[in-house]
Amino acid sequence: MQSFSDLGLSQPILEAIETLGFVTPTPIQEKTIPVLLLNNRDLIALAQTGTGKTAAFGLPLIQLLDSNASYTQVLIIAPTRELCMQITSDIKSYARRIPSIKIVAVYGGAGIMEQMRAIRNGVQVVVATPGRLIDLIGRKAVNLSAIRYVVLDEADEMLNMGFQEDIDEILKSTPAEKLTWLFSATMPPEIRRISKNYMKNPHEVQVGVANMANENIVHQYFVVHSREKYDALKRIVDYTPDIYGIIFCRTKAETQQVADSLIKDGYNADSLHGDLKQAQRDKVMRSFKSRTLQLLIATDVAARGIDVNDVSHIINLHLPDDMDFYTHRSGRTARAGKTGISMVLVDDRDVSKIRQLEKKLQTKFERKQIPTGLQVCEQQLLALIHRVHEVNVNEKEMGAFMPSVMHEFQDLSKEEVIKRFTSIEFNRFLDYYRGARDLNVRERKAFPDRKGDDEHHAGQRMFINLGKMDELNEDKLMGIIRHATQLKNKDINNLKLKGAYSFFYIEEEHVNGVVHAFKGASHRGRRIRVEVQNENEERREKKPHRKGGVFQKKSEKNRY
Repeated sequence: MQSFSDLGLSQPILEAIETLGFVTPTPIQEKTIPVLLLNNRDLIALAQTGTGKTAAFGLPLIQLLDSNASYTQVLIIAPTRELCMQITSDIKSYARRIPSIKIVAVYGGAGIMEQMRAIRNGVQVVVATPGRLIDLIGRKAVNLSAIRYVVLDEADEMLNMGFQEDIDEILKSTPAEKLTWLFSATMPPEIRRISKNYMKNPHEVQVGVANMANENIVHQYFVVHSREKYDALKRIVDYTPDIYGIIFCRTKAETQQVADSLIKDGYNADSLHGDLKQAQRDKVMRSFKSRTLQLLIATDVAARGIDVNDVSHIINLHLPDDMDFYTHRSGRTARAGKTGISMVLVDDRDVSKIRQLEKKLQTKFERKQIPTGLQVCEQQLLALIHRVHEVNVNEKEMGAFMPSVMHEFQDLSKEEVIKRFTSIEFNRFLDYYRGARDLNVRERKAFPDRKGDDEHHAGQRMFINLGKMDELNEDKLMGIIRHATQLKNKDINNLKLKGAYSFFYIEEEHVNGVVHAFKGASHRGRRIRVEVQNENEERREKKPHRKGGVFQKKSEKNRY
């Protein structure tokens, strides 16, 4: 196994990372750093989240740039302000022995004038989110004409968030003679397009198999009714008293709602999403990193850049629409070689998506049961006993009070004292969970495979021109379909909610009735259209049309 000194790093950098506690390089650092230091060529590096990618590009950058020149030589682009701030903090710590190196972070939600002043004062490294960087370019407040190195970090995530046009505009503003280093967890076709258009014969480095799950993460799923997911979440948390985790929701509104409910119910939780002011986001992240906050409820985008060690659990209240997001979510745990658990709560209609993930990630998801009320009580009792064993007894300060304490206990036996103390905590959970229902749902039998469809759907696929843009979620849309057709939940399978349209499956015998049921129907003044979708009509999913023009998918960056 190599050490950092074997990679060709300079002495000031080695001293800085030794102070930070770096001992041996991670695989991505081991493969990348020597290449970047010695080879004057572009790079594509694929590695899962949490594998040390920031140091993999940050350490070589510090060594390669001209610390005596004050112009901007390095541009690092990241998808979110949290990741932007994290990268900036990390690179500053790597460069602590080279005080002449100046680094500035530019991102939305903070004062642009202050960021402009920092750039004017002279910086070698700019770390930026795409949107704010476009603003600065438009104001001619940043000069990219002498850029020597461009780093695209979490490139797949930036494309998922709708930043493709911004990335194109930014790269066109940089010199042709520069080096571009692209770091990504997955390799979608758009990444190849960027490499083809803006990179020259890039060297490729890959750690692990592409799209394969981190082998240190245990993947679990629970089948539960959608309306009971919050109760199931509380049981899982109660069953895991030492949990230190992130709970992922789809939208900002759901994130805040879940956080508010957990706080109201006495849990140590808070939210992180795009509607919070920067000061609020910073406060939440400080609390989470210091472990004074136990549960962080977050959207996908807001959670980007959360670089926190020892996160024990990731809980997905819903699977993301884009399955690549699951890779990024689960990558928040099991960082730096540690282990973690990623849990998914699904209803029986979405079990097929678990099978999809298993194929995509080349891993196995373990079906787990929502704990019963008695199991939660038992686990809480054992946790209390463990805390008693591990508590630090301050003999000196407790000594003065012990005679009075022993006097109060003199009429109780050792067994009675133990019973009464454990009951103080135990009774609270026993009262709450007494008679608690079983929340587990039987897993629906997988449907036979259909040619051209790897999601194991049965029956006929139907198109409906209602979706998220109509302020609907799956439960609300399911209700609309049930109300119009008189079908039951079990008759409507694999409902997929998209932006302006959705898909669902029904048995062939119901098709004519469903189409007829929606004739003349409308939602909020807009005519509802339901059609049979044949396999050769997949284009509709990619380019939906509405009367009056082509619907353009709303950018993810505006959703969070």
